[in-house]
Amino acid sequence: MEPGIKSSFIPHDTSQSSGVQRALSGSFLDILTLISIVLFVASLVLGVGAFLYQQFLETSSKSKVTQLERAKAAFEPALILQLTRLDDRMRDADQILGSHIAPSVFLHMLEQVTLSTVSFRSLDLEAVDPQNITIRMDGVAESVNSVALQADLFSRNGIVTSPIFSNIDRELDGVHFSLSARINPSSILYAQSAGMQTSGTEAATPVSSPAPASSPSPQAQQMQSSAQPPSSSGSGTSFVPVPQQQ
Repeated sequence: MEPGIKSSFIPHDTSQSSGVQRALSGSFLDILTLISIVLFVASLVLGVGAFLYQQFLETSSKSKVTQLERAKAAFEPALILQLTRLDDRMRDADQILGSHIAPSVFLHMLEQVTLSTVSFRSLDLEAVDPQNITIRMDGVAESVNSVALQADLFSRNGIVTSPIFSNIDRELDGVHFSLSARINPSSILYAQSAGMQTSGTEAATPVSSPAPASSPSPQAQQMQSSAQPPSSSGSGTSFVPVPQQQ
């Protein structure tokens, strides 16, 4: 026989390698199956958890709504509605009273600052609107000095603005004059007068008569210098504007 040639008639065993391959493929399939089962169980658990959580939220929401309804019923909605309407009416009343003017404040001031030597015989109050109120009065004074002092008092009280004394005429019963002026609307508001009455303060200081020893004001000196002596017929009339106090 030639060397290098094997003379064996026993066939080689090939089943061992194929068995190993089958074992590897079988284990891989088992791993895939296990993973699928785990994923299925996990998804099932998550689905059940989501369903239960949704049911919990719905139950909790219904419970809270019930609690709110009970709390709302405890607050008495009818009473709340009535109190709300009352609050609206009170606000409207405050707004109306805040802009309402009280002419009685002016009359009270006129009573307080009118000198005992001066008397007014007529009063014409004209209110075009709450912000534009004018007065016209005719009066009689004992002397020109009384008219000058009265003009000074009106200029300083804060209620009457731009007082103008005109038609000053000396007659048998005294010095006749006419007065035209404006009224400061903010000083005669009803709310302000009510507050002053509540606190017990007075709107003005009463004046009985001019002090004989006091020197006349610049306005009085101007009216004295501008006053004319009476004529023989008794019809002399002069226009004496009183400047506003700065």
